[in-house]
Amino acid sequence: MPVKEAAQIAQKIADEFQLELIDVELVKEPTGHFLRFYIDRPGGVALNELENFHRRIQPLVERVEYDYMEVSSPGADRPLKTERDFARAEGLAVELKTYRPVNGAKQFTGDLVGLRDGMIVIRTGPEEEISFAKKDVAIVRPIIDFDEADLQDDVPVE
Repeated sequence: MPVKEAAQIAQKIADEFQLELIDVELVKEPTGHFLRFYIDRPGGVALNELENFHRRIQPLVERVEYDYMEVSSPGADRPLKTERDFARAEGLAVELKTYRPVNGAKQFTGDLVGLRDGMIVIRTGPEEEISFAKKDVAIVRPIIDFDEADLQDDVPVE
């Protein structure tokens, strides 16, 4: 069974559990082949939802050759891949990396304007926007910015 079929099965289960299937990948690593499913929902997924998805999908993908299967949430800084990802991230600060230098650089930061006709547009200054062909971009991900106050516990000290 190819990964594409596993992704179709995963999409049905995600729909059944009212989750969003973010990605499915089969990756060879030094310790073996990992079949990974990334799921999410607005507000995030709970540990028991990850476990339920894992239990539901495992017997249905036994024909995929893998050593380990993982089901996880992709995290707040997950790469933007789909049109839905780009629409959801419009206005957020992003980091963008290209395969080849553009104007002498391969890494850019700015506010995501959006995905327009196959072009990723970011605002790098008050009057400055840069457009990149999606095929020329290695990765785009939100920048997660936090400070010391974000790291403080909300639990009162006694």
